[in-house]
Amino acid sequence: MIQRKIEKHIRRVAACYPVVTITGPRQSGKTTLARALFPDYEYQNLEAADILMVAKSDPRSFLGFGEKRMVIDEVQRFPELLTYIQEIVDRRKEKGQFVVTGSHQPALNAAVNESLAGRTGVCELLPFSLEELESVIPNGFNRDECLWRGFMPRHYDDGIDPVMLYRDYFRTYVERDVRMLVNIQDLDSFTVFMRLLAGRTGQLLNKESLARDVGVSVPTVLRWLNVLEASYVIHRLRPYHNNFGKRQTKSPKIYFTDVGLATYLLGIREAAQLATHPLVGALFENMVVMEAVKSRLNAGEEPDLWFYRNSSGSIEVDLLVEQAGRLKLREVKCSATYHTDMSRHLAQLSELAENVDSALVVYSGETHPGVAVNFGETELWM
Repeated sequence: MIQRKIEKHIRRVAACYPVVTITGPRQSGKTTLARALFPDYEYQNLEAADILMVAKSDPRSFLGFGEKRMVIDEVQRFPELLTYIQEIVDRRKEKGQFVVTGSHQPALNAAVNESLAGRTGVCELLPFSLEELESVIPNGFNRDECLWRGFMPRHYDDGIDPVMLYRDYFRTYVERDVRMLVNIQDLDSFTVFMRLLAGRTGQLLNKESLARDVGVSVPTVLRWLNVLEASYVIHRLRPYHNNFGKRQTKSPKIYFTDVGLATYLLGIREAAQLATHPLVGALFENMVVMEAVKSRLNAGEEPDLWFYRNSSGSIEVDLLVEQAGRLKLREVKCSATYHTDMSRHLAQLSELAENVDSALVVYSGETHPGVAVNFGETELWM
């Protein structure tokens, strides 16, 4: 098993709260991690119809009347179970008694906020990070291989071909989960929507254009986007909110939680196709942005990340990281050759902002200290 960076944070949560809640996209490794960190806990999976039926018919008995520690998978299948867990933990006041996991953020969040407020710490587990894969890719990271393979654990743990993995992931999980969360009348239109969304990776969200190209209404596009974000399929990166003296865009950018899914949806079937693909830069940006998100979530921190773009588009910086009121600026370029023009927007924004600590280009070439960093050197640029 590849060690996950979030392990330390989960153990810290278990030492502070009676319930540990682990959320994240399907197949991100929640079950594997929970069972590895809590091997002595009884394990129950509410995805299994018979287990779910037992839990619903007699929840107190299912929970062992509070006399045992448990890992309960996919708890959003029966969110009412959390009210019984609340009753137990309030009575026993025992740290780390329950570990619950879930993939559907809305259902789980609503249940947690209602029943477990102040009783649980929430840990968000995304697919593997570059840091986590260093042990299995000892010769360094190849840009196009990373974009094609993506970061789903089943590829690295079980050796499943990326094309097969993401095809099945889309059909089995994305289509099913979205259908559970919103009533989709035309699945073909939704598939077209997903492919078009992959083609707009890293671009400003234009919901009207998406609706027109898919042939659906704008409210439908908004509903689909909300569901995809809530179930961890996409990540919405919002523009930085401070005013640096010029008007700024208000539209977010859309990235896929796992770049491998976006690559698959674009019809890319082998890594060699990426070298000349017109969207390789957008896919590379997707990967780098999500690495920054993973780094913060794995440390138990809020992903305080933004991008900056003024209204004219004359200044645009791909990633702003805020820590204690200070900013790190990161420009993302897929090129393997550094040239000074890559830093032009970083210099322009640094002149506007007074709280910039560092400004770096993250690209696929060799690291130049203080100027440009290879994307695999995550400890240097995040």
